[in-house]
Amino acid sequence: MKIVFLDAATMGNVSFEPFERLGEFVKYESSTPEQARERVKDIDVLLINKVLVDKELIDSAPNLRLICIAATGVNNIDVDYAASKGIPVRNAVGYSTDSVVQSTFMHILSLVGGGPYFDESVKSGRYSRSGMFTDPNWNWWELAGKTIGIIGLGNIGRKVARIAEAFGMKVCYFSTSGTGHCQDYPCLSLEELLAKSDIVSIHAPLNGRTMNLIGKEELAMMKPTAYLVNMGRGAIVVEKDLADAVDNGVIAGAGMDVFVNEPIPEDHPYLRMKHPERMRLAPHVAWASIEARERLVGIMADNIAKGW
Repeated sequence: MKIVFLDAATMGNVSFEPFERLGEFVKYESSTPEQARERVKDIDVLLINKVLVDKELIDSAPNLRLICIAATGVNNIDVDYAASKGIPVRNAVGYSTDSVVQSTFMHILSLVGGGPYFDESVKSGRYSRSGMFTDPNWNWWELAGKTIGIIGLGNIGRKVARIAEAFGMKVCYFSTSGTGHCQDYPCLSLEELLAKSDIVSIHAPLNGRTMNLIGKEELAMMKPTAYLVNMGRGAIVVEKDLADAVDNGVIAGAGMDVFVNEPIPEDHPYLRMKHPERMRLAPHVAWASIEARERLVGIMADNIAKGW
């Protein structure tokens, strides 16, 4: 059995030994569409993360028996065409929950607590020159007693809710599917959630209901002291509208781990802001703790071992 990973560099320095035990394993750091079509000609199992698996690629692999994606979402795979050829597509569910939740609070605490400002205060020498034992010039606030509004209360959203409660926060949520099954927290309309929340945290998939869900009108519904955090997909937020809202004080700031185009172009609105200190940006790494990547490889290997 020949197993090929077309964009293995996206996994970092994690061990691929579980794949090597299952058959002949070949990995490529990255693959252009032309390279991908050449590299799949004699394979049995295709492993990908963000490579586009379209009709043309599938047709280039006459022996292909299984597609495994290093992700939960399968939006970069033509699953219908794969099914028509009798090729199952298997994803990985639940591997990154703890990693994404931790990254969510990394952004929240950095935004609310002013971590970068205080770090710079000390390292720049401003604190040393001040003559005061403290720096009172950044007004940071406590999470206790504040409201977090969660957009998408799946496995990740629920764990964010539980940790927010541990901080003493009140929790509400918006169901992007329109079916609020969770009875533990109030399910609000999007408008109500945006108006009420001090933190809005996005943990929803990208689909027809969530595309451009948060734009200029929705941002204007938020409190000027509120923060927006997006750990879902970049296109859930209208990026230019968010940059303008943060720059103009419509909301206090935002933390983004995901973007419409990845990597983001150098002329992206987030990189051309008047007030970059109000934004926290990360290169789509919330999923990628070392433990999450190790779990991911294990799940993918199990998916191969199940056969087809």
